[in-house]
Amino acid sequence: MKVFVISMLLNFISDISALEYEFVTCGSALKLTNNVYDIRLHSHDIKYGSGSGQQSVTGMSDALDANSYWQVRGSMKKDCTRGVPIKCGQTIRLSHVATKRNLHSHHFQAPMSNEQEVSAFGEEGAGDNLDEWVVQCDGKNWQRATAVRFKHKETQAYLSCTAKTYGRPIHGQQEIVATSSPSKATNYWKAAEGIYIKPSEMTGDK
Repeated sequence: MKVFVISMLLNFISDISALEYEFVTCGSALKLTNNVYDIRLHSHDIKYGSGSGQQSVTGMSDALDANSYWQVRGSMKKDCTRGVPIKCGQTIRLSHVATKRNLHSHHFQAPMSNEQEVSAFGEEGAGDNLDEWVVQCDGKNWQRATAVRFKHKETQAYLSCTAKTYGRPIHGQQEIVATSSPSKATNYWKAAEGIYIKPSEMTGDK
């Protein structure tokens, strides 16, 4: 019930202010949609049965699912200021709102492909350097209307997905991976529903 209420609140706020802010800003809680498949980056308190055994990250087709929200945070060494637009080339972390674990990758093999596993790691937002991703985009800042890539800082692999889907207990959810190929169309993600912190609300900018 609690997750459902959070989902309804976030979607309501998103509906009334979704296109009001041009950029993705630090502290925003958002969903990310893949540029090829109609899925949102998703996680839940279900662990992989192989590989790292860490919390699984999947692609979810249900646009209303509350487990697809991620909060944009700064790097391990340099936090970002709430409300300030994320710059192209900036190192960030994406923290799963519901479980407070960070989007993570490493050299474990993904469950259904030969790509690199992507998981959610840490406790209460605390993890390690393998939680860091570099935002790759054109221009100065991460624009909401533009698809971007996330390059894993340690392994240099790109956040992506495959066409493979899981069986039970996460039936129909899609495999999320990190790939060494920079040119795949599935490497691109766009900001979707969420709570976007307006720069002027936090920094005094007009």
